[in-house]
Amino acid sequence: MDPMSSSTFVLRLAAGLVFLSPLLPAATEIIRPKVVIVAMFEVGADTGDAPGEYQYWVEREHLDRVLPLPAAYHAVRANADGSVIALVTGMGNTNATASIMALGLDPRFDLSKSYWLIAGIAGLDPADASVGSAVWTDYAVEGDLGHEIDAREIPADWKTGYIPIRKKKPYELPLQPADERVDNCYQLNPGLLHWAYELTKDTPLIENTAVREFRARYSDHPKALQSPSVLIGSNLASSTYWHGKLLNAWANDWVAYYTEGRGNYMTTAMEDTGTLRALTNLTHAGRTDVNRVLLLRTGSNFDLQPPGLTAAESLSGEKIGHYSAYIPSLEAAHAVGSKVVHALVKDWARYETEIPAVAPAK
Repeated sequence: MDPMSSSTFVLRLAAGLVFLSPLLPAATEIIRPKVVIVAMFEVGADTGDAPGEYQYWVEREHLDRVLPLPAAYHAVRANADGSVIALVTGMGNTNATASIMALGLDPRFDLSKSYWLIAGIAGLDPADASVGSAVWTDYAVEGDLGHEIDAREIPADWKTGYIPIRKKKPYELPLQPADERVDNCYQLNPGLLHWAYELTKDTPLIENTAVREFRARYSDHPKALQSPSVLIGSNLASSTYWHGKLLNAWANDWVAYYTEGRGNYMTTAMEDTGTLRALTNLTHAGRTDVNRVLLLRTGSNFDLQPPGLTAAESLSGEKIGHYSAYIPSLEAAHAVGSKVVHALVKDWARYETEIPAVAPAK
């Protein structure tokens, strides 16, 4: 038996820790943000040059603190008191999933009560709205998981060569069981979504000469000719950047299929189901609350060609300014999204424990 008494052992251990204390890391600040802003890309520096999805948030919300996040695509930015932080995920579902998981598992952050605002630009269905519009998302549908046959080889009675996962033909019923569809369709919290919509629905949005000239080409879509507005609609997330009227028809059908007719496809983007998958998993781990997530996409371009152009000409920008609403869409994301951010921060004493909600109109 070791003759050293327990009291002697404790004294020696304490002395050793005192000796080692200069070598131990200092206590790390735990940041408990009220809101996390998620952007997907930035074209250059975070400030002071041509903007991407991140820059207006950094500059206008004074996100001056830079917090390295080596396991993610980009460092985190925070305001002075840490009440608002933001990150860039990188483009595509893979980058988005990895970056959100890196942030969510980082011990420097307590995100258990944080609200998340995913805010970025998107392709827009001209059947629903004008470019420069802002769409709060009710359903985000995965556009990559599935089977595919080249369109030149599909049966004559098929509308598309895209087939839902584990099915044998397009839009085959019945749907997969609910527990198997979790990677294909994410419903955003309806009460929070409608609260955000009611708060922002009258936000003035930018339209300029370039935007008016661009949308005027879409003469076969009456809603595309209107001024930009704030709406609620569904998002198709696909890491493949697609374009054209035939794929637009597929997107509408694909979203209707996976939402069982409850969702209306409006926007197409590349990252949102990856972000929502990560936030769902982090919720299971007690690190986040997916019920506190909002998704806002703003129309920088239409997802199909106007009359008189091919899909290839439209996609390349040939004979048309494909991204004529790029800056207005960035402005819309901040103008609409910042109203929600400021409201959540201002009334944090209430919203820390009570998720704001408005019942959907019947």
